[in-house]
Amino acid sequence: QVQLVESGGGLVQAGDSLRLSCAASGRTFSRYVMAWFRQAPGKEREFVAAISWGGESTYYADSVKGRFTISRDNAKNIVYLQMNSLKPEDTAVYYCAAGPSLGAFREIEYNYWGQGTQVTVSL
Repeated sequence: QVQLVESGGGLVQAGDSLRLSCAASGRTFSRYVMAWFRQAPGKEREFVAAISWGGESTYYADSVKGRFTISRDNAKNIVYLQMNSLKPEDTAVYYCAAGPSLGAFREIEYNYWGQGTQVTVSL
């Protein structure tokens, strides 16, 4: 069992940066692939980024590639999402998720979810 708690969301202006954190409980954090998803108002939840168990491999949605960076600290049980050059279209609730499989981009492939943190980007 893994419990996930996101933090770091807020209201920023276009072009600003923000770093989200996701703290995980339990001693098995390093056994999970970690990912970030987001859901904008009126839209389905979509994949943003994922990172392998040891952090060696990362995957990004095309819409955030080159602007967002996912990382993890297995000693602290935390996964991060560094978001640079934010755009209004990045406005969404951002969710942290944990799952067993690398290369998974669908919600159904992740077993554990946080409650989400709101990111709002204004012009």
